[in-house]
Amino acid sequence: MQADPCLPSSFGTIKMFLARIVGNVVASVKDPQLAGKKILVVQPVDPHGRDRGEKLLALDSVGAGAGEIVYCCRGREASFPWHPDEVPTEASIVAIVDRIDLETGDSK
Repeated sequence: MQADPCLPSSFGTIKMFLARIVGNVVASVKDPQLAGKKILVVQPVDPHGRDRGEKLLALDSVGAGAGEIVYCCRGREASFPWHPDEVPTEASIVAIVDRIDLETGDSK
């Protein structure tokens, strides 16, 4: 079975992916390194905006809001936006997507 390249997977090598903000998390008790950081629920999407895979949690480094399409990072690199702090996260939002331009495949 071949992996879908649009799906983030803890078992695969997908590190960057598009997602839509679908919710937020309120945590009154959390690791001190997470203090002041927004935890959001993201739904991975393909380049056309269609849902792909399961929702996951991501720390917001850019001030994203509900319904926005964002660019996410997974793995060790997910903590890089807060360097040199060591933030315990598996996924981070690193960009808000303004638009996606896809090649049509038509060459003239």
